[in-house]
Parts: sequence; structure tokens; C-alpha cells
Amino acid sequence: MIKDVEKTVNELIEWIKQYFEKNGRGCSAVLGISGGKDSSVTAALLAKALGTDRVVGVMMPDGVQSDISDSIQLVEFLGIKNLTVNIGETTTALKAALETAGSAITKDTKINIPPRVRMTVLYAVAQGLENGGRVINTCNKSEDFIGYSTKFGDSAGDVSLLAAFTVEEVLQIGEYLGLPDNLVHKKPSDGLSGMSDEDKIGFSYAVLDKYIATGICEDDAIREKIDRMHRLNLHKLELMPHFEPSRE
Repeated sequence: MIKDVEKTVNELIEWIKQYFEKNGRGCSAVLGISGGKDSSVTAALLAKALGTDRVVGVMMPDGVQSDISDSIQLVEFLGIKNLTVNIGETTTALKAALETAGSAITKDTKINIPPRVRMTVLYAVAQGLENGGRVINTCNKSEDFIGYSTKFGDSAGDVSLLAAFTVEEVLQIGEYLGLPDNLVHKKPSDGLSGMSDEDKIGFSYAVLDKYIATGICEDDAIREKIDRMHRLNLHKLELMPHFEPSRE
């Protein structure tokens, strides 16, 4: 838990200002808006740091999105710039092209194509802005720890605001910022598999956050699963390895 939420939020807002002063003076922040806690908190922090006129929220339904109203609620609540890019035709065409080429379309392939297309959209939007933009990663520490993200999809971005905060801490920040309760406490889901995050990973974020913070997990099977996921997914957090030839 964050001991002093107000102090932490103020420090984070100042950090955002300094980042943009150094890495994109005058440009905008571009982020995907899902209507969940992470995109809601990230967008709110950016709006406070940069002003609503420099925050562009992008809604990217894959065809029909049943909870798109949550995304609309957020951008209207914050008053940030926004646009909607429906990626449905793109993901359908890409899967068809892969099938035509003889590439297998597995369950994981179907789940991971939309996040990668969405990241392509965010960078395209950023490059299309008059003063340019920086793409903001919205993943939190809990998700990063177990690799619950799509490599080069939602795990990508130019800068991350929530990477040091567990799910529990993100909720604290969201509540402090006064965001709508239904968005802050929305049941987390990837919006792709038809399952909640916790159903999909097999344990709660409360259990995961406690393990990250204290190293304690009473259930041996869950602890082993968390450790395995962390070990197997570390590559998502590390720089791409490369070969260094001998120069002698």
C-alpha cells in the first residue's frame, strides 16, 4: 500500500512534467482507453500534469465492444481529446492473410493480434499529431511481474507511469484522484478472451500483490505458478539481447 497517496501522486505528476519537458516539449500524450482502472488512472494523471488539451485518448474496439460506454464515460469525465479507431476490419484481414499463407491461427494468436494492432494505431495517431506525441504504456507492476501483457502490444510504449505500482496501489491512486468508482473498480479483463484477468491467471491480484510486497503466499501451488510465470515472462521486461562480436 502507498503510505502517502497525495505525496506520491504529486511526485508522479511532477515526474511526468519533467519527462515531457525533456523528451517531448509541447507534444501530446497518446494512450489507449479501455475504460478500466489502468487507462483511467493514467489518463487522469496525464491530464493533471499536461492539461486536457495535450492528452489524446484512443478508443479501439475490435468490431463491437460491449463495454465501450466505459471508455466514453472516462474521456467525457476528464474532458480529454479523443478519437475512435475500430480495428475490427484490420484484425479480420490480418487473420485471413495469415490463414491464406498457411500460418496456424491458435487461440493465443487470436488473443494477441488485437493488442499489437492497437499499439500500431497508437503510434500512427501520435505521429499524425501536429506537435507529435508520446505513446503511454498503461501496464502496472502486478501485470508486469507475471508477464500478463502482450509483447509489442500493450507492454510497449515510450514511457510507463504505473510500472512501480501494484493493482492495489493503482486502485488507491484512482480513488484519490476521484475517478468514477465503476471505472476504478471495474472487473479487470483483457476484453479478448471472454474471461476476467483473475479467472484467466488462476489467482487474485490481492494474492499476487501480497506476494510481490512480502514474498508470502500461503498456497504453495499458486506461489509456484506465480514464480513460473515471472521466470518465463521476464523477457518482456528486458532489453532485446544482442550478440557482441570480439573486436580483438
